Amino acid sequence: MTAHIIQSNPAPFASVALDPVTLDIIENALRNARDEMDATVYRTAMSPGIREQGDAFPLIADHKGRMVVGQFGSFIQGFLDGYDGTIEDGDVIWLSDPYSCDGAVSHNNDWLILVPVFRNGRLVAFTSHFGHQTDVGGKVPGSLPTDAGSIFEEGIRIPPVKLYRRGVFQEEILSLVLHQVRMPEWCRSDLNALLAACRAAERRVHEICERFGDDVYIAATEELLARNHRAMQKLIRTTVGEEKLSFTDYICDDGRGFGPYKIHCSMWREGDRVILDFAGTDPQSDSSINFYLNENMFKMFFGIYMIMVFDPQILFNDGFYPLVDVRIPEGSLLKPKFPAALSCRTHALGRIFDILGGLLGQRQPEFLNAAGFSSSPHLMFSGTDANGKWFQLFQIGFGGIPGRPFGDGPDGHSLWPGFTNVPNEFLERYYPMRIERYETEPDSGGAGLFRGGNGIRMSYRFLREGTISIHDDRWFTYPWGVNGGTPGQRARKILERADGSRQVIGNKVDDIRVGPGDCLHYITWGGGGWGDPLARDPALVALEVRRGLVTPNGAKRYGVVLGDDGAVDTAATESLRKNLRSQREESLPIFDFGPDIATLRAQCLEETGLPAPMPPGSQKKENA
Repeated sequence: MTAHIIQSNPAPFASVALDPVTLDIIENALRNARDEMDATVYRTAMSPGIREQGDAFPLIADHKGRMVVGQFGSFIQGFLDGYDGTIEDGDVIWLSDPYSCDGAVSHNNDWLILVPVFRNGRLVAFTSHFGHQTDVGGKVPGSLPTDAGSIFEEGIRIPPVKLYRRGVFQEEILSLVLHQVRMPEWCRSDLNALLAACRAAERRVHEICERFGDDVYIAATEELLARNHRAMQKLIRTTVGEEKLSFTDYICDDGRGFGPYKIHCSMWREGDRVILDFAGTDPQSDSSINFYLNENMFKMFFGIYMIMVFDPQILFNDGFYPLVDVRIPEGSLLKPKFPAALSCRTHALGRIFDILGGLLGQRQPEFLNAAGFSSSPHLMFSGTDANGKWFQLFQIGFGGIPGRPFGDGPDGHSLWPGFTNVPNEFLERYYPMRIERYETEPDSGGAGLFRGGNGIRMSYRFLREGTISIHDDRWFTYPWGVNGGTPGQRARKILERADGSRQVIGNKVDDIRVGPGDCLHYITWGGGGWGDPLARDPALVALEVRRGLVTPNGAKRYGVVLGDDGAVDTAATESLRKNLRSQREESLPIFDFGPDIATLRAQCLEETGLPAPMPPGSQKKENA
């Protein structure tokens, strides 16, 4: 199948010469249009996940569907390859089903709007935006059931449909979809926001074409893609070797008591092309932690990582995609077979960045990042308020960003740089809860020359009965440190009941009942440390103790001793550092993963308060 684009003008675009000034103007006009898309969504959406946190991703693509500017990489090619229909002037495509677009969106909550831009009978561009909806139906509020056995339990699946057909609004389709969700007002508003953003970018494309001409616009987009290709070609040549390198990391559990799940990736270069092969990754899960990883999406992950680490001046777009060959085994955790559940794919999505860091830094440890992207913690809280009105919260939490070659990892920061927190004032105004603590978790970042970012502790005091769901990871395995840095601390969740009793609850749970006075302590993982902790400036450690980022006892991980006045005890520090150096091997390890899996299993209950997950597949073996 492939989409059929209806164009009344068959004339090809003319090849024109571009001067650097014109190219620069068009590039920056497109960048500004992309920023306008974000601003439009944030000002018009209603759900806190999009309006307050920015869980929406824009792009402007060329006439072939390749992203020229954007954030999440182009998902258009996956749609075009899987859509057995026409695309005409005035159409607006709407979809959410990952299986209908080869994983171009990766779970049902992501609603995608695609607007083809026609001029003079020819397609000149696509504008597109997708965003996470708070609810799309399904078995649990929030539509992210951990224990789902198939995608049919995860809410309404929208195949590619025309929300507008040749400019005519198809109202019945929208009414049908909104009838299936718990928050129809929010979904309608968010959908309109995504469409308004695409319309804004559509207008800007027309304005650029009016100013410079259609042929010049097309030539500029092709040159911006080609320029990215040339830059990435050199970058790949200098940073990726021909020898095969491999790296393994894990998803801690599946929420059903099984784990960890292995993600394994090998990388090597053949000429100008880099090969990324996920052979060795565990088979798909029976729960919803599967991640239907579109190959182009992973190319985007690879490109973002390469550009951010090695050359941030490169304009990120899809131009380099032909330089990357991604191989993902069918039936694996990253390429599950229909109708596998996909709603909680965020953990694998985050872990992909840790794996990329582990791969790309092995040849050049000085560019190596520690682990810490790891996941995207979620909290859902729903029920009825004092007036009998339904409320429903979807909130993204933050962990610690890894220590890096050029500095400490930020404390309590998002996996995606553009995400922001939901203000506590917003939460307390619109939901029956009180935020009693929102602070960094001291010592949770791994020690190093550059410290891993601390996780955060949010304490939610619930004022009404309701149910909560929690989706997080890195509670069983550690966010690893690099170049002598130590791992970050693991995540944990503690529910303190109104009667004073406390219980440790899992990091992937649904339908936990809470009542007035109950308090959830939501503690996220820290980032791994980078470099030798004993080389960190003692005065900086003392400053972080005063700021509450490190405890006095935690300062000893850096070999730093503080006096009663909080100042560095120089003599005691030198003595402690000398003693610590004498106890370790001369060469520091490139990776510090913490204990091995067998040791983690043996110590799990004592250290975490939770039983160790059983090996994946063991249930099937017992039933066989």
